[in-house]
Amino acid sequence: MKNVVVVGSQWGDEGKGKIVDWLSSEADVIVRFQGGHNAGHTLVIDGIVYKLRLLPSGIVRKNKISIIGNGVVVDPWALLEEIDEIKSKNVEVNSNNLILSEAATLILPFHKEMDEIREDAAGKSKIGTTRRGIGPAYEDKIGRRSIRVMDLSSENNLDKRLDVVLNHHNAIRKGLGKPEFKKEQLKNDLLNIAPQILKFSQPVWKKIDEFKSENKKILFEGAQGVLLDVDHGTYPFVTSSNTVASSAATGSGCGINSINYVLGITKAYTTRVGEGPFPTELTDEIGELLGTRGKEFGTVTSRKRRCGWFDGVLVRQTLKISGIDGIALTKLDVLDQLDEIKMCIAYEINGKKYDYLPASVDDQFVAKPIYKSFKGWKSSTVGIKKFEELPENAKNYIKELEKFVEARISSISTSPERNDTILIQDPFNL
Repeated sequence: MKNVVVVGSQWGDEGKGKIVDWLSSEADVIVRFQGGHNAGHTLVIDGIVYKLRLLPSGIVRKNKISIIGNGVVVDPWALLEEIDEIKSKNVEVNSNNLILSEAATLILPFHKEMDEIREDAAGKSKIGTTRRGIGPAYEDKIGRRSIRVMDLSSENNLDKRLDVVLNHHNAIRKGLGKPEFKKEQLKNDLLNIAPQILKFSQPVWKKIDEFKSENKKILFEGAQGVLLDVDHGTYPFVTSSNTVASSAATGSGCGINSINYVLGITKAYTTRVGEGPFPTELTDEIGELLGTRGKEFGTVTSRKRRCGWFDGVLVRQTLKISGIDGIALTKLDVLDQLDEIKMCIAYEINGKKYDYLPASVDDQFVAKPIYKSFKGWKSSTVGIKKFEELPENAKNYIKELEKFVEARISSISTSPERNDTILIQDPFNL
């Protein structure tokens, strides 16, 4: 029995939804451990499309336990809305199959407003956030002034906690020429939804410990990608949480010895949403082709994703940082029509060659990719389920990719359909 962590090895949007859904069919417990409702997973099961933002992917499957860990920041209204949306598709959601950490930080309306105020004021320096209050909520968490799920159980405590957090926010709002945020209406709104939220609330660390003692298979589901990690990503164009695999332990309350295998979801090319450096970005017709064939639009925001060649340097870097054991390669079929396919194997920065991406954002913006070229296969790979049935040039590309990033490819996705997968290694059964 193994417990598996799934993380994105690029800037997110690697196709984690399909892979997590496949793995969650084997797992007993599925845990979200960081991020907020800015992270979207699209699942297609028996022709029904589920677009999840906060809920773990296992929620759509019967006899699975879904957990939202303490490392997640939770918009309580967004959570209840998503639960209603899923229920409308005949999915059962109750306190037996959904557990919310009592220690999870809440995203409140003033967090969203602060997100919008900052992005609008930043002009060309904007980060490209989803404007959903994720960053400001994490700031309050680190500043020890956040409202947590457990605070909803006491009106007296909630009142005190709101005073603390609003003293901070209203000082900033005043400095920005914005009106103060009033406490009473927010307090009443929170108390009104408190029973609906608290019925899911439990000590997640304790539940996970129980599940471990029962030898249940646990799948830890990450959001975004390693290149958006607040410590290891392309800072400051990053998210506000740690997206690396080790965050699964911190964000759920279990030891790192609970993690047995780390699977990195890796797209056969590269995409990015929002602002920030992107060395292999293509702004030509090939970039448009990748975006069109790959349907590269954000699940949550519908924003068009920037597209480019596979960046082997960055993926190799994220694999080492996040301790990734194997790769699930996605969207290979998007490359089917290309005459030539390129892979970045190094950078040139101010006349010097680099085999990694330096931490300086100035260097990142001027990094010029050095490519290795491959012949395209010019034939459809859609639906292929055996590696040996792939076109020869596709096999060559995959083998070179695997060799360069120094990690084994455990599966290859050949269409958005769940069953269109070449399984080489099952993380749960090694």
